[in-house]
Amino acid sequence: MDAFKKGSNIFKILSEAVSEGIIIVNTSHIIVETNDSANQIFGYEKEELIGEHLDILIPNQYRHGHDKHVAGFMEKGQKRQMGRGRDLYGSRKDGSEFPVEAGLNPFSVYENNYVMALVIDISVRKKAEQELQHWANIFNESLNEIFIFDSKTLQFLNVNKGALKNIGYSLEELKTMTPLDIKPDFDRTQFIEKIKPLLNDSLDKLKFYTIHKRKDGTIYPVEVHLQKSSLRENDMLVAIILDITEQEKYTQKLEETVDQRTHQLQKALTKEKELGELKTKFLSLVAHEFKTPLSGIMTSATLAGKYTREEQQSKREKHLKTIRGKVKYLNNIINDFLSIERLESGKFNYTFSKFPISKVVNEVIYDANMLLKENQHIEYPDHIDSIYLNFDEKILELILTNLINNAIKYSSEDSTVYIVAEEIDDKLAFSIRDEGIGIPEAEQKHIFNRYFRAENALLNQGTGIGLNIVKTHLENLGGTITFTSTEGEGSVFNVKIPLKTS
Repeated sequence: MDAFKKGSNIFKILSEAVSEGIIIVNTSHIIVETNDSANQIFGYEKEELIGEHLDILIPNQYRHGHDKHVAGFMEKGQKRQMGRGRDLYGSRKDGSEFPVEAGLNPFSVYENNYVMALVIDISVRKKAEQELQHWANIFNESLNEIFIFDSKTLQFLNVNKGALKNIGYSLEELKTMTPLDIKPDFDRTQFIEKIKPLLNDSLDKLKFYTIHKRKDGTIYPVEVHLQKSSLRENDMLVAIILDITEQEKYTQKLEETVDQRTHQLQKALTKEKELGELKTKFLSLVAHEFKTPLSGIMTSATLAGKYTREEQQSKREKHLKTIRGKVKYLNNIINDFLSIERLESGKFNYTFSKFPISKVVNEVIYDANMLLKENQHIEYPDHIDSIYLNFDEKILELILTNLINNAIKYSSEDSTVYIVAEEIDDKLAFSIRDEGIGIPEAEQKHIFNRYFRAENALLNQGTGIGLNIVKTHLENLGGTITFTSTEGEGSVFNVKIPLKTS
């Protein structure tokens, strides 16, 4: 230390003019001199460090092996940057640690060896580096794709991991490419025109939608956010890319759902409108269909009351027959309406039993005889006494009543209604043929619709619900109904019912 002090005045003059901290140690690693910058960096007063071991300035965790490094350096006697490739830290008087950069310079004075350490507090720079590294990590680890390319050549300069993973190219490959290589919807002229507002600073940010093409040739929809950035005098463009494949799928699904719901709503509104129209039609129909027979009943009852003498019995019978027919007609209408209500509510319960079909046929024809017009007659089916059916007896009666009554109603006087019943395989087949007005060909497709009545049948009484009820019951019970008809010649309705229905 004494040898070094002989030249200390010169050192003082020179060291105080240097902004870096200067610390001089001897071969025993004892501090022999410091300048004011070093004292300030480490938080010590002037001369306070003189005579202290160098370890006082080194954090505990870094002291192990430090003496060997310094001794080895002094033996080689070469200038070098200390801690190359490693982070160095110093320890202040208050115990706080901070990053440093140190350069070591060996020298000799009066045949004694020393090392001069030039120390710089790099806390600010280290913090900036850490922040820069933090932002670099954010850039590189972002799940969104980030592309950086030159504003003039359009060549890619850097690309993050998210982009590399999705686009399929390596960074080396992309650095030989431009956005035009991955944007099939653009040529150079179109793309330059697109980014012009950024290049001439008329826009700070540009957003648009396009598609990207991967290395494997597949494409995917993207949302592009583009901004200009400058480094020194070079302008570059930063593109943040959002892969909106899932978003588009969701949007498409949402649109499909909206379309579906709109269709359902329109269908419901149409149905509601149809129901409203049916309700109006129904009320009008009921008023008309009930008014006519009720008027006939009132007239016949009034006239029958006037024939009081015994010899007028035939006239009374005539009016009583009319009354019975009208009442039967009204009863059938009410039964039809009740059937519709039960069918729609799902409350219709079928009762099955085994019975001869002749029983039902006889009852239906007996009631239908009261509706026959002048010289009309029904041709009874042959050979049916031996045919038994496991079915709902009341439903069979309803089916035959509707079909036979229609045949009578839509046929003229002097006509015949033909009924045929036979077993075909495992089914009972009924055929009811009339010689009536027939059904116009254009209207035949609507004949089983509820409340529908053909144009040529509007003058006849009827609700237009009988055939609809018949078809519904048959479908519920595994049966079928079909027909053929020629306008002006008549119609044939064919019914098939399983012989055994469970």
